Amino acid sequence: TIGREGALGLMAAVAPRSSQSRAIVQTPCRAARIGASQLHEAWEKSAKIRELIDRHTEALFGHVTQSVACNALHSVEARFCRWLLTYHDRISSDTIALTQEFLADMLGVQRTTVTAVARTLQEKGYIRYRRGVVDIIDRAGLEAMSCECYGVVRGNYARLLPPPAFG
Repeated sequence: TIGREGALGLMAAVAPRSSQSRAIVQTPCRAARIGASQLHEAWEKSAKIRELIDRHTEALFGHVTQSVACNALHSVEARFCRWLLTYHDRISSDTIALTQEFLADMLGVQRTTVTAVARTLQEKGYIRYRRGVVDIIDRAGLEAMSCECYGVVRGNYARLLPPPAFG
């Protein structure tokens, strides 16, 4: 997940070329776009841009490696909470448009598992879940149910990227 803290396609800054990456916009948002050659030119001219891209790359790589470990070691409930919290951080809204199918894909589980976990979190009063929408009601409750991976990744982003980009 990428939000206000980052960007997609930053490797084009180093060497403009086509990418095999694919982006899926899950939530309506505002975004800016820059051509690969323009980004490369800015990267060549600005040490600050090079540093930001390096820091973002490091944060994203840390996020990916922590997520792989988390997916192998932690319960689906903890991962569900981690994912909601991460998403919540990126969009700065208590209302998140997420389908069961999308959540199931992100968590590597069946839709019925997403339904069961969402129901449990709703019964605890942490979220309100209705068709395609999750409302965060008790963020602290979600944080308590999440594994330590959420805090590790969040701390790494906060350490590497300047406010208010992440926080």
